[in-house]
Amino acid sequence: MKVSGKWMVVVAVLLGSFTMILNNSMLNPAVPQLMNVFHSDAVATGWVITIFMVTMGMTVPVTGYLGDRFGKKKLYIIGLAIFVLGSLLGSLSWNLSSLIIFRGLQGVGGGIMMPLSMALIFEAFPRKERGLATGVWGISAMMAPTIGPTFGGFLLETLDWTYLFLVNVPFGLLGLWFAFRYLPTTTANKQITFDKYGFLTITFGVGLILYSLGRMSELAHLTNPVNLALVAVGIILIYIFVQIERKEEQPLLDLALFRVPAYTYSMVIASVSSVGLFAGLFLIPLLIQQVYGFGPIMTGLIFLPSALLTGVFMSVGGRILDRKGATGIISTGLIVVAIGTFPLGFLSLETSIALIFFWMAIRGIGMGLSSMPSTTTGMNAIPSHLISRGSAMNNVVRQMSSALGIVFVSIYYEVRRGQLMASLGSLEEASLQAINEGFMVIAVVTAISIPIAFLLEKAASKDEKMTSST
Repeated sequence: MKVSGKWMVVVAVLLGSFTMILNNSMLNPAVPQLMNVFHSDAVATGWVITIFMVTMGMTVPVTGYLGDRFGKKKLYIIGLAIFVLGSLLGSLSWNLSSLIIFRGLQGVGGGIMMPLSMALIFEAFPRKERGLATGVWGISAMMAPTIGPTFGGFLLETLDWTYLFLVNVPFGLLGLWFAFRYLPTTTANKQITFDKYGFLTITFGVGLILYSLGRMSELAHLTNPVNLALVAVGIILIYIFVQIERKEEQPLLDLALFRVPAYTYSMVIASVSSVGLFAGLFLIPLLIQQVYGFGPIMTGLIFLPSALLTGVFMSVGGRILDRKGATGIISTGLIVVAIGTFPLGFLSLETSIALIFFWMAIRGIGMGLSSMPSTTTGMNAIPSHLISRGSAMNNVVRQMSSALGIVFVSIYYEVRRGQLMASLGSLEEASLQAINEGFMVIAVVTAISIPIAFLLEKAASKDEKMTSST
């Protein structure tokens, strides 16, 4: 493939994935307005956000099989078309139920697109060039959630809520044109068989857990019998899935991938990165708006340097990975994330907003150096014919980790703030202390993952030597 052709593959999948992730994050500030539009309560309207997470999580596990069976290009185009259709229908919603259904349709499209995006890049680029390519593509995954709420807030203030969905259509159609024009046609494997029992157990197992997590936002929800039952059944189904996959000749998700040390370590770091990213996305708006009294625009500005530096250092990290290997780059990134997060656990009501800008920017540098390079290193370690399955597994892990991170931090914040209110007597001080403690937990979890980064780099170095000697 020509050099320009390879990079047009990145542009094609970046357009689709950026549009999808941006739309998902734009809808968060829209919940209060949607409550007014459809005369519904917060719990019912919250399903506009939750259903996307659930349907996407249920779709991702089967994407690896479908991509191998019918061809990755064809399936990616179908996924993006489903997302665009869901967006168009979402703008035409006549009640809350119809909007939730169309958001679910968007989630199905997103669940198809995300794993295939990375798989298509890996097929287009040789091993030594994948770091930079995935770094450029990863900008969409890291920047879109940070600018989405601000962009969504702007659209809500200046236009109608329907434009939150309509804005996807032109970008999605552009992404479809690029996909038709530039994505390479991949060979379909007609001999591959469908693991139906594995599909049923993992789809409903992941779906039930994500569904239950979407219902949790305060301590009482943790002890709700329905939520506990959903989590229990989900865990049992995933356990059954693991037993099925160990015996299946052509498993839906190949668990043998976890016998590859570099891949396993990269999955652990992916989990930590997802928890840190989405927990921060939850805590920062509370800090800026509830504690310091600024508006949504300032919240967006706080995220901006972090997002830009994440994007820049994803490319820098990817280039270093391609040229010198993984040694030092991922561990350095996690150390920088930890250094940038710890000070956010010691904020006071007098802390300058400029200082928060600074430490968020430092976190952005670290995330850029650690997140996508670790994923690329893990994916490089698995056989090329399992890339689409490995990418699907990566997305399942990230989806579950993101949901767990948001649930943990939101419940901790609500419970801890209530406890602190009794002793401090000030809502701002109680909120600030709860947010500080949340950032301290994120910092500690990040610090604990640093030794795993060293193990990943060591395993990757060993793989490099074995590859170069054969």
